[in-house]
Amino acid sequence: MDVAYGEVEISSSVSGPKLFKVYDNFEIIAPKIIPETYKSFTFIRGDGDVGTIKSVTYGTSTKHTIDAIDRSNLIFSWTFFEGDALKGIINTATHHLKFIPSPNGGCVFKQTFVIRYKGDAKLIDNIINGIKEAIKNTFKKMESYAIDHPKV
Repeated sequence: MDVAYGEVEISSSVSGPKLFKVYDNFEIIAPKIIPETYKSFTFIRGDGDVGTIKSVTYGTSTKHTIDAIDRSNLIFSWTFFEGDALKGIINTATHHLKFIPSPNGGCVFKQTFVIRYKGDAKLIDNIINGIKEAIKNTFKKMESYAIDHPKV
């Protein structure tokens, strides 16, 4: 079984706590500001905290579980484990997201991911590049939302 790793880092003028709060409400905000990507979120089990299982509809659908939420350290982790977006060759895709404070009052957004392929499936570069681009595009829109909504 192949395993692939990826990382995206983006500097932001927005504070980590503010961006964390926007991402903490991802299932509400993302379908409003990125409807072409995120159609809907459905809670299958739980209320959004650790252990929650959500279904996400993009055009295809996936299920993921919330693995960790550390509000004091501005960290989220979740694992996609089922659905069309896994393309039949991915067993799981685990994401770790962190907002690292910067001296200027902003932060560095850092998202890493680990993809575990099924059986003899091999690493496909365009999957890794596609995930990185999706992360960057989503971040930029979530950051814009945070800037446009200062009371968040």
